[in-house]
Amino acid sequence: MFSLTEWQRSNKWQNWVGYVSAEPEQKLTPSSVKELQEIVKKARADNKRVRVTGAAHSFSGCAKPEEIAISLHHMRGLISVDKDAKQATLHAGTYLSEIGEALREHGLALENMGDVQEQTIAGSASTATHGTGLSLGSIANQVIAWEWVDGKGELHTHQRGEARTDELGNALHASLGMLGIFTKLTIQAVDLYGLAERNEVLEFEEGLARFHDLAQQHRHLEWFLFPGTNKLQQKTLSIIAPKAMTGWQKFKDQFDSKVTLNGAFYLLSEMARMNPKWTKKVSQISADSIPNTKREGYSYEVFPTPRGVKFNESEYFIKLSDFDACISEVNSILLQGNKGSHFPIEVRTHKGETGMLSPTQGADCAVLSFHVYKGMDSEPLFNWLYEYMKKWQGRPHWGKVNKLSADELHALYPDLKRFLEIRKQYDPDNVFMNSWLEQKFLNQTAC
Repeated sequence: MFSLTEWQRSNKWQNWVGYVSAEPEQKLTPSSVKELQEIVKKARADNKRVRVTGAAHSFSGCAKPEEIAISLHHMRGLISVDKDAKQATLHAGTYLSEIGEALREHGLALENMGDVQEQTIAGSASTATHGTGLSLGSIANQVIAWEWVDGKGELHTHQRGEARTDELGNALHASLGMLGIFTKLTIQAVDLYGLAERNEVLEFEEGLARFHDLAQQHRHLEWFLFPGTNKLQQKTLSIIAPKAMTGWQKFKDQFDSKVTLNGAFYLLSEMARMNPKWTKKVSQISADSIPNTKREGYSYEVFPTPRGVKFNESEYFIKLSDFDACISEVNSILLQGNKGSHFPIEVRTHKGETGMLSPTQGADCAVLSFHVYKGMDSEPLFNWLYEYMKKWQGRPHWGKVNKLSADELHALYPDLKRFLEIRKQYDPDNVFMNSWLEQKFLNQTAC
C-alpha cells in the first residue's frame, strides 16, 4: 500500500517495481481544490512541470514527476451517492481499496475491478486500468463525470454524453493526466453483488477449446499461461448473492500471500534470477504447484490478488477475433524457449470502448500481459513482444512498458491528433507533460 510518510521522507520517487525513478524539486500534498489550483498556477508562472504520482503502480513513465510531484492522498473519500441512479462521486485521490466498503454501505459496488487495488481512482481512470469480462470495460468506462484543474489552474466539469458525439468525454476517458488533474470523479455503480471464484489447471489445448464458451458463461474469465509448459491456470468469477468473505478465507488469503507468493514463489524466482537456465524449470514447478481452489465474498473482496513478488510488465490489447491464432502462436514459441521469464502470461477479455486513447479502439479485445521478475533482464521478452505484436496491431496498456514511438502510436490511434488538439486547449504551456509523454505524443517525425 502507498505510504505518504515514505513518499515525503525521500527525495527520490520511484514506481512500484523501482525501474522508473526521479528526484523532483518539490513534493506537494494539497488538501483542497483551491490549494491545488494555486500550485498549478505557480508552476505555470515558474515554467515548472507537474505530475500526480498516485500510488506509483504504473510500469511506464507516464507518472514520472521530473520537477513537481503531487500526491492527492489528502483528497480522498466518498463525497455523495445517488442511490436511485446508482451513481457515486469520489475525491480523485481515493484508493480502490477504500471504495468497496464505502459503496457497500449504500448497497452499491464497482461494476468491475482488476486484481490490484492499490491504485487511486484517478490513476486507474487516467490509464484505463481494467479487469476482465466480455461485457465489461475499464475503470475509465465507469466514469460518467469529471472535475479537473487544467494547466492554467482553472476548474472544469464535464458530464459524459453520447459516445459518438461527446468529443471531450472521449478525450477525458483515458487522458493520462494530460488535460489536467482530476479532483472529483462520478462513477456509474451497480447493485452490491458477490462473486464465486473457481481455479483449475488445464492443458493449453483444453483451455483454448473452452475459452470462448466459458467467457460467455461466466461474468469473468482469466488465464495464467505458464510459458514453456503447455499448462494454464483458469480462473472464473460468477455472480452470487452478496455475502461477506469468511474470516477463514481472509486468513487463508493472507497465509497464501505470505507463504506461497512471498515465500515459495519468491525463492523460485530468485533461483531463476541467479541462474536463468532454470527459468523453464521454475515455470514448470509453478504450473505443477497450482491447486484447484474456490473463494467467495463481496466482489471487492474477491477481485484483489496480493502481488508480493515484484516484476516488470508489458501488456497488449488485440482484437478478440485474433485471440486463438495469436495465443496459439505465443504458446508454441514459448515452448521452444521462455525468453527469460517464468511468470505466467495473464489473459483477459475487454469490451470495446470509445475513448480516443482507449487501447481497444472500439473493438472487443483479448488482453495479454507479460511479466518479468524484478532483477531479471526484461529486454529479451519485451523487445520480442514489441516486434511480434505488430502482426496483430497490438496496442500497449498506457501504464505498462510501452516501446512504441509517437509515429507508431499515431498510426494505431486515428483520433490521436484530435486528442492532442484538445489537450493543448486545456494545457497550452505543457504544465502536465514529462519526457515520457513528450516522447510518446509530441515527438512525431512522420508527415
